[in-house]
Amino acid sequence: MSDCIFCKIIDHEIPSAIVYEDEDVLAFEDINPLAKVHILIIPKKHIATTADLCEEDAAVVGKIYLVARKIAEEKGMAEDGYRIVNNCKFFGGQEVFHLHFHLLGGEKLGQFV
Repeated sequence: MSDCIFCKIIDHEIPSAIVYEDEDVLAFEDINPLAKVHILIIPKKHIATTADLCEEDAAVVGKIYLVARKIAEEKGMAEDGYRIVNNCKFFGGQEVFHLHFHLLGGEKLGQFV
């Protein structure tokens, strides 16, 4: 999508601190971190929300979780733990309508639920 900020990051039109990239997934540092480590992990395919996922997207969502694990290991968070968050639509707190997962950690996080 031409107006999607995450698609522009994928296309390298907007600079970002990329920590992982392959043919399906991109991960980069959040510009407004909510934890010591705050990485956004996104599919390169534009999918607006979790509610828009279809069967063919299952593999990329699974890959995103594997990428999260890899980044957590690289950032030294694997042993103590980390959080992966996905917000869906406006009431769920989603601000950018391109499917994305927040990888948070590097410190003790407060209770969420």
